[in-house]
Amino acid sequence: MSRLSSPTAVRHNRRPRFVPIDSRTVRDTSISFRALGLLTYLLDQKEGWQVRSDQLSKGEGREGRGAVRTALRELAENGYYRLERRRLRSGKCVMGTAVSEYPVEQWIQDHKIFSTVSDPAVPVVEQEDGTFLVEYPDGTFGSDGFVPDPFDDEEPPAGSEPEPEDEPAAAEDAAAAEEPPAAPPEKKAPGPRRSRRTAAQKAADDAEKDAEKERKAEEKAALDAAAEEVAKWWWEDAEKHLGKFVGKTNGYLAMRGMVAKALQAGYTQRQCADALRSARQHLPSAQQWQRALGIASNHIIPTQPNGRVPYSDSATWGDQANASTTTPGDSPDAPSHADDDSDDAPFGVIARP
Repeated sequence: MSRLSSPTAVRHNRRPRFVPIDSRTVRDTSISFRALGLLTYLLDQKEGWQVRSDQLSKGEGREGRGAVRTALRELAENGYYRLERRRLRSGKCVMGTAVSEYPVEQWIQDHKIFSTVSDPAVPVVEQEDGTFLVEYPDGTFGSDGFVPDPFDDEEPPAGSEPEPEDEPAAAEDAAAAEEPPAAPPEKKAPGPRRSRRTAAQKAADDAEKDAEKERKAEEKAALDAAAEEVAKWWWEDAEKHLGKFVGKTNGYLAMRGMVAKALQAGYTQRQCADALRSARQHLPSAQQWQRALGIASNHIIPTQPNGRVPYSDSATWGDQANASTTTPGDSPDAPSHADDDSDDAPFGVIARP
């Protein structure tokens, strides 16, 4: 981080770039344009400038203090801004703010922790090298999310002494609609940096990801096998009744892909088989396939130009000579259509007396 010209000055977390703001920040859809505009204004301020909502809300074209605090809270939730209670090496505690050109994941996690306690300000402790560590409620210490500054070794200008700041005003105006407690936290010695994820947690996450990948692979294999079964049956049946396919593309692979997409969308193997038989094409067009699926799943009622469906023995009773006795999707114990005599009954004309 850059050296502070004042104990309560804004700490800028900037990458070594020649543009004021990271372009990824400009395109971040997780923050509103109001928050983005306020962030741009904050990053344009010089070191030592104080974030005060009453000052930000004043002037022509500015919004009210409530709107400014809402934008500050939004930036804090997304890792661009935070209020800090800084314990300096001298033992003095002061309030200040931190602003980042890009979202800091550490700040997002810290905000979730400290937004639930009575003091929303993030307590940070100054180290011997001038950096800061975050002090967590359980007494441990962790990184403050700042990246090393390439100009950190520069000496401060001669004669630049920190100016006294109005600590109560800084605390009140930098907070995003929350009030910090009056008493500073008890001083504790810095400890080791806290690891955010243990090895056991990482192993558990990796195992869960592997299990999810395996489950998806099994589902895809089952879907491909079901599509292959329907496609193989229809290709043999189509070549038997419609002749050899002479299209330009690999009709079998294209037809199998259509069946796989239908199965993935929730259609059954039997509905896909009935749709292929209804379309009566080696490779139905997209429109023909969708309509045939609608008819097979009873979503579409087949009609003729005159509004009637003509009677057909073959359509009503089935083609007993050429119809396949099994169709993909049939139950293994179900009787074949050719041997189904459940509707078999004497048929004739009743003679009038």
